[in-house]
Amino acid sequence: MLYREMRESSVVLTCSKGNGAVPLAEHAMMLMLMLNRNAVRWIDAQREHRWDRFTHGELNGLCCGIIGLGNSGLDLARKAAAFHMKVIGLRQHARPTEFVDEVFKPEALNAFLGHCDFVVVSAPRTDQTRGMLDESAFRAMKPTAYFICFSRGGIADEDALLRALHEGWIAGAGLDAHGEEPLPPDSPFWNAPNTIITPHNGATTHQTAQRGFDIFLRNLKRYMAGEALENVVDKELGY
Repeated sequence: MLYREMRESSVVLTCSKGNGAVPLAEHAMMLMLMLNRNAVRWIDAQREHRWDRFTHGELNGLCCGIIGLGNSGLDLARKAAAFHMKVIGLRQHARPTEFVDEVFKPEALNAFLGHCDFVVVSAPRTDQTRGMLDESAFRAMKPTAYFICFSRGGIADEDALLRALHEGWIAGAGLDAHGEEPLPPDSPFWNAPNTIITPHNGATTHQTAQRGFDIFLRNLKRYMAGEALENVVDKELGY
């Protein structure tokens, strides 16, 4: 009810989007590195005082596919490119984008997924993105590919994701955003194969908070001066 009233009102709504882009992109890189190198195995070995050397992967030359090329998606593209990864993106329009080798539109989702070694969700959850990653999408991914979500839960169909993890359609997952938060203690995701869970904590930094304050203060000054505001929310799109 409140959302509908806000959407239908003439009140201009702004947000602090972009304030967490840097740490979210860092968090995605951390998850990619941990999954690619099976870092949990090292952590377990240290806990058990075992010298466990093994052959692991590297990100160099792999394909990072980013769903949503907003602030955090674009910062991730820059970081992934610095790791010598191929970067592709998926968004509503296919115009060329810096640090992104190729951009796909949503109707080419499954083709996009088939190229990726990592699929990273950086998109907002809207009526258009909710549940967009369903069984057919996960089956379109490589069995060696990993799924990472740091923006919003609910973009992936969680039943399909669990099946993908347990039945080996994909290699693993790094999940910072979840359909239900806090993630319940009995959630099957805690024990899903080759899955790293973090508590929607990727952007919880002092700098994120400060950037949010800075955006608010800039907008307050703009409002008092009668100037155009930044980060105006499109209430129909929801972001």
